[in-house]
Amino acid sequence: MAEIDTLSVRNCACAQIRRVDRAITQFYDEALASSGLRITQFTLLATLSEAGPVNVNRLAELLSMDRTTLTRNLEPLTRQGFVRSEEGEDRRVRLVMLTAEGQAVLARALPYWQQAQLRIVEGLGQKHFHALLTELSAVTQLTN
Repeated sequence: MAEIDTLSVRNCACAQIRRVDRAITQFYDEALASSGLRITQFTLLATLSEAGPVNVNRLAELLSMDRTTLTRNLEPLTRQGFVRSEEGEDRRVRLVMLTAEGQAVLARALPYWQQAQLRIVEGLGQKHFHALLTELSAVTQLTN
């Protein structure tokens, strides 16, 4: 049996990023709780709001998600009436868009998200926050 270098495991980029991901997700979920949305739902609705009607493949690309996960995440939002899909010009393409209810819930959630975002930016400081985003973007580029 191979001996595991515990120092290397503790410094595993994946493990550290996943740990931070869980903590930050919990932080934003708690901040958004009053809105009834989770951060994953908020991000999806905000991306749809910005992108406008968009096909599922493009939306998955914008969110860096696989299509199956995106479809699974869209289902409850569709049931709640926040999102709808319709046939595009090409019948093989489904376009996804926000409904009026989706825009309204996003607008209600936005101040909670802004407060959470401000706490993170202020906690890190503007310079460190932007450096963090730059570094995370660089990591993303390495994995593509």
